[in-house]
Amino acid sequence: MAFFEALGNFLWSGPLLVLFLVVGLWYSFGSGFFQIFGFPAWWSATAGTLFHRKRGTKGGRGVTQLQALSTALAATIGTGSIAGVATAIVYGGPGAVFWMWVSALLGMMTGCGEKILAVRHREKGPDGRWRGGPMQYMARGLRLPGLAKVFALLCVAETLAGGNLAQANSIATALSAAGGFNPIAVGLVVAVVTSVVLMGGIKRIGRLCELLVPAMALLFVGSGLAVVSVNWQAIPTAFQQIIEYAFSPRAAAGGYAMGTALRYGVARGVFTNEAGVGMSAIAHACADVEDPAEQGMWGIFEVFFATMVICTVTALVILTSGVYDPSQMLPLVETSAVPQSLLGAPLTVAGFATLFGEAGEWIVSVSLILFAFTSLIGSGYYGRRGVETLTSARWAQGLYQLIFPAFILMGAAGDVTAVWQLVDVFNGLLAVVNLPALLLLSPEALYLLRTWLVQRKVKKEG
Repeated sequence: MAFFEALGNFLWSGPLLVLFLVVGLWYSFGSGFFQIFGFPAWWSATAGTLFHRKRGTKGGRGVTQLQALSTALAATIGTGSIAGVATAIVYGGPGAVFWMWVSALLGMMTGCGEKILAVRHREKGPDGRWRGGPMQYMARGLRLPGLAKVFALLCVAETLAGGNLAQANSIATALSAAGGFNPIAVGLVVAVVTSVVLMGGIKRIGRLCELLVPAMALLFVGSGLAVVSVNWQAIPTAFQQIIEYAFSPRAAAGGYAMGTALRYGVARGVFTNEAGVGMSAIAHACADVEDPAEQGMWGIFEVFFATMVICTVTALVILTSGVYDPSQMLPLVETSAVPQSLLGAPLTVAGFATLFGEAGEWIVSVSLILFAFTSLIGSGYYGRRGVETLTSARWAQGLYQLIFPAFILMGAAGDVTAVWQLVDVFNGLLAVVNLPALLLLSPEALYLLRTWLVQRKVKKEG
């Protein structure tokens, strides 16, 4: 795995970080920083519609916008939101949180562009339902079907690694630690349930995610805010550390380098919201919506919720509860002596346990299981769409439907620590393919956004 570690470090150490920031800035400037100044518009078009059902298009060829969002969030809010954030803080310092926020702020417009283009260039599948994503806007928008197939191949690989092995292992590990369940038995049950859900297609996936995502978000966010509230006196110090370690030179910051914070912050931020990676656009393309820009608003909300809400709660629990001290952690990081009890999900568990005791482990475990399970479902759908792009042969699709649950068993039973290195590699390669496509298609995406805003203004005034 030394090769993949080196490749991951290379991808995320410089050029790719710059490319993420450039694309995010390009869409932000092109839209007049709509994610900030257009907050009333995108908030009312997303969160403002959650309390009343909205009619879809007359054809009924997709899922509702909330189901599309829930499916996308199901695949993005996974172990990265709990274990990934904790790992970023341990290895990158508190400053990593700041760069997560920056990547999310810019990624809100990158995600908006992805979803606009996904709906604009989607097509009807053999079942008469909408399907789309980066593969479609690369093939139909850029007229580069070869590039679309490269993305599809990388998509399949990522869904089997980060979207499967890592998530299945997280479920099995959590249940084994909390309840003493046999990892193989857990893997078998999860594999069967996941396969049944995936066989129901995007409709069944959307309905399940619409139920699970709000429930798991409420459990985790509510419990996390309770921990932060109890430790409210530590909040100013936490924010001070986040800013100080994000910019101060190594000596002044107590050891963590700004470059390290940037690397881990952006990499984990991207992993939790996928803005620029492109896969969540596959779910949004299925939405029963007429105007592409309208779905783009849900793309903004998705990044906002996945990183600015979920990941921030995780970070503040760790930084305010007293379970993490950067001055004590750095020597352990430099000597590769960080104990497992202070790395990843266990560190988050320790933060929750300061208020809830042993129940804190169950809160995090249940949240982790729900996050990981919904990620499995979302990733399984993305992988199937990738296979469909590569070939229309039914045997290939059938083979993937067998391989995916087999990987769940492998992930549950094995040690997949090194898989996180593959996750960084595949996410990086997906972004290398997707980000240039977003730049080339940005005039179309920004035009559709401006047109929608004008039409929306006319309707309000009329």
